Amino acid sequence: MLELFYPQETMKKQFTYWKESDGKFLGYLNEYPDHWTQGESLEDLKEHLRDLHEEFSSNEIPGIRKVEEIEVG
Repeated sequence: MLELFYPQETMKKQFTYWKESDGKFLGYLNEYPDHWTQGESLEDLKEHLRDLHEEFSSNEIPGIRKVEEIEVG
């Protein structure tokens, strides 16, 4: 049997972050602004944000507020 491999399409998500006085990075995915996470480094923060995105987009979790865009004109 021939198996075809299709590379997974890369998805990009915007996030907001800042560095605290203790050196840790805090941030959130812009589409889920109520749910902050932190990391010891910027790369660590990004990994935690990827985990949040996977969790929030793979499950219907009650009470998760999400920001979206619509066209109005």
